[in-house]
Amino acid sequence: MKSALKDLKNMTVLIDTNVALDILLNRQFYYENAAIIFSLSKNKLIKSYISASSITDIFYIAQKEQGKKTAKEALKRILNGFYPATVTDSDIYQAIDIDWDDFEDSIQYIVGDGLSVDYIVTRNIKDFTLSPIKAVTPEQCLQIVTDIEY
Repeated sequence: MKSALKDLKNMTVLIDTNVALDILLNRQFYYENAAIIFSLSKNKLIKSYISASSITDIFYIAQKEQGKKTAKEALKRILNGFYPATVTDSDIYQAIDIDWDDFEDSIQYIVGDGLSVDYIVTRNIKDFTLSPIKAVTPEQCLQIVTDIEY
């Protein structure tokens, strides 16, 4: 099997909290694909954002599991590949107004919309069924960015 990267210069994605945690916490079954997306981002082959609200959630969870010092170092690593995206007061009001079941997901969508991302990369695509931005799993994202020749 031979793989060739597509022209990705203009591809922009928003990384959901669960995907970043898969990398940081080395979650079995999920780490590998999330790490490949991180590598593509770090090497500037795709432009990946992560919302400021995700960053605080990630720190909280990583700190509980790994301690404060390790969590800070992990965030520094993540921010070497994913650009932090601001969550504004306007974003919060818009997220409230769209009235999705999960407020965090509505924030993700609003932030992604403001950045004009092509995709939201998440393991929970069902949480974004109301989103005009297509939600894809890490596996689907990798299928989009690669041409597979057998």
